[in-house]
Amino acid sequence: MTSPFVRRHRLGTELRTLREQRGITADELAKAIFRSRTTISKLENARSRPDMGDVYGILRFLKVPEDKCEELYIIAREAADRGWWDHYGDTMGARQRMYANIESGAATIREYHQTALPGLLQCVEYHWALIDLDKIEGSRINYVPEKSIEARQRRQENVFRPGGPSVEVIIDEFVLKRLAVPRPVMVTQLRHMVQLVTREPRFTILILPLDARVPPGRLPSSAYTIYTFPDPADPCLVVAETSNCLVQCR
Repeated sequence: MTSPFVRRHRLGTELRTLREQRGITADELAKAIFRSRTTISKLENARSRPDMGDVYGILRFLKVPEDKCEELYIIAREAADRGWWDHYGDTMGARQRMYANIESGAATIREYHQTALPGLLQCVEYHWALIDLDKIEGSRINYVPEKSIEARQRRQENVFRPGGPSVEVIIDEFVLKRLAVPRPVMVTQLRHMVQLVTREPRFTILILPLDARVPPGRLPSSAYTIYTFPDPADPCLVVAETSNCLVQCR
């Protein structure tokens, strides 16, 4: 399944380009199809699922050639699709739901992490230990633990399916040396990672040594993931993760 999130970005970019090429403002387009400017803005900035009626009205008003219309209709339908993650809603965690969406149909996934192991690497025991740690620290849990773990396993199954994406993960050695979870759990987690790279030829784990010489300003200040997709016209997507938000770049 192609990522609806990525297709929404592709559709929005295509529609904005067509509108600007014709010298039409967002306000003029909104009036022409009897919609609000907010509707046009959300569509062009991929902030909502596309309405096929709106897409049809826009393409008709802009007098887009038939072959281009057919291409954009397909993209719009894929952008409006709902994936398995939508059935979980926020019970799996809002961040994890977005990751599941983007991972769907990805060709390559490249990650860098300097403070924690990425979700695609975590075994069930490690995930439960992190949840228990959140509870002990009194952190606000805005997801259902059982659903979060269930969804995490489903994400892993999707990525490691036959024909799935190639994955490369760079982990700072500090993550492996700091025991954020009980020692037996960390041992289980490390064994899981060894089994993973042994079993999955498309999966690579690289460790950045603590004594590695990194030029000033070259070490990332936060974890990030770079996604590419089979269709070269779809945008390459970078997601940088901070303590309280996700930053998306195209």
